[in-house]
Amino acid sequence: MVAIDDSPVLVADVGGTNLNLALLVPDGSRRFRLLRKARFSTQEEQSLLGPIQRFLGSDPSVRPVRACLSGAGPVLGRRIHLTNAPWDIDGVALEQDLHFPVQLVNDFIALSCGVLQLDLADPDQVTALAHGDTSLPAADPGGLVLVVGAGTGLGVGFVVRTPAGPRAFPSEGGHIGLPLFNETTLALWQYLEKELPGPPGAELAVSGQGLALLFRFLLDSQRVPRTPSASAILALPATDQPAAISAQAASDPACGRAMAMFVELYARVCAELCAVFLPTGGLFLAGGIASKNAQHFLESGRFMARFERNYRAHLNELTRTTPVFLVRDYDLSLYGAAHALSCVN
Repeated sequence: MVAIDDSPVLVADVGGTNLNLALLVPDGSRRFRLLRKARFSTQEEQSLLGPIQRFLGSDPSVRPVRACLSGAGPVLGRRIHLTNAPWDIDGVALEQDLHFPVQLVNDFIALSCGVLQLDLADPDQVTALAHGDTSLPAADPGGLVLVVGAGTGLGVGFVVRTPAGPRAFPSEGGHIGLPLFNETTLALWQYLEKELPGPPGAELAVSGQGLALLFRFLLDSQRVPRTPSASAILALPATDQPAAISAQAASDPACGRAMAMFVELYARVCAELCAVFLPTGGLFLAGGIASKNAQHFLESGRFMARFERNYRAHLNELTRTTPVFLVRDYDLSLYGAAHALSCVN
């Protein structure tokens, strides 16, 4: 269990694009208060040690007594192999260099633990997505919680309530098959499959890299006109294309179509995962893309309309009664990392 005292805790959220560090202190009510935070580029760093040393060195008067570091990749022993970055997080080496205990967790363990701390009535933290009938089902406080988040990649985690307290688990759910629901998504599947040794997975479309692939597919298949702004986006580095596409969704036809297709595919991924997990405790859309592009999920009920359209009546009932929340707090994974020490298996 996490000790409740006033000792600072170092936390990290290491994704394929951004590397976020923070110092938190317990506030006496089993929650944490932010002291300071900083962001680095994952791709520009060679390891996690360098940014940690620079972050802690900027104010040597505050020294953490422990760390919980989350990364976008599987935890194997005391190492995380980052799925979308060229280096690993080595817990043993970090502990030796930093001289305090270091815990490693998967990034969706941290997000899932963070979700448990959300105030579902606070619109600054979450937006409840209304169903097609305008209902807002309440989350079952004892039910399973499902967390699905598109960032650089696509992550899936879940929380099970037990007599000993909540337990958070990661999964490889982001690699389920790419959903198909119309001629365009079938054409996308065929477009992607040509370059792969097996069938395309959901992450290839529902992620930052996926948004860029959707954009390129729509242009290559001539489903939308290639405008000067679209050509300019294609000339950008791959890591910069997703933000440019979302920023120009209202003005460029290829960007708008790619963003709409992204949201609909995201909805189908979530519907299929709901059929597996039965998340009566709520489905939470986390990750940077959802929090920064909420209007695209809410516009004309786009997300919920596709989420609730299934091939069997009982699956329609399942999705229509599942509480769905869009997470607005981008720092959730940092707070979740601090709580992860008490809700991991």
